[in-house]
Amino acid sequence: MITTGELYFRELEIDTLARTMWGEARGEGSIGMQTVACVVMNRLAISQQKGKFWWGHSVIDICQKPYQFSCWNRDDPNYRKVLHVDRRDRFFACALALARQGIAGRLADPTGGATHYHAAGAFPYWSRAQEPTAVIGKHIFYRILT
Repeated sequence: MITTGELYFRELEIDTLARTMWGEARGEGSIGMQTVACVVMNRLAISQQKGKFWWGHSVIDICQKPYQFSCWNRDDPNYRKVLHVDRRDRFFACALALARQGIAGRLADPTGGATHYHAAGAFPYWSRAQEPTAVIGKHIFYRILT
């Protein structure tokens, strides 16, 4: 049986995941937001398997880990938008629905188990010598376990 505290925490996780998806990929539509959710959930699965991992051990930890999802960086132009968006925004309403599916483990993963991604045209140092698992929309995905 789920306690009130567990239910509250789950709702916070859904909200945080949806805000991350919206902040990172609303311009990519539902598939783009789905891929962000999958990256977060893939990180969570690895963290749970290993007992702990540097990117955190909950959806909230993973989403808000400094410099992992740029929409949570205070100097990012999306930061204030992420804090203030609500379900009246149709893309955020979509992100909330997808986040519920992701948290429940019912979201298909088109990223090939990716734990990282970047925008096409960007060349972050960590992507060097890595083999992409997928290219979806304007993002390139990787599975990196170090």
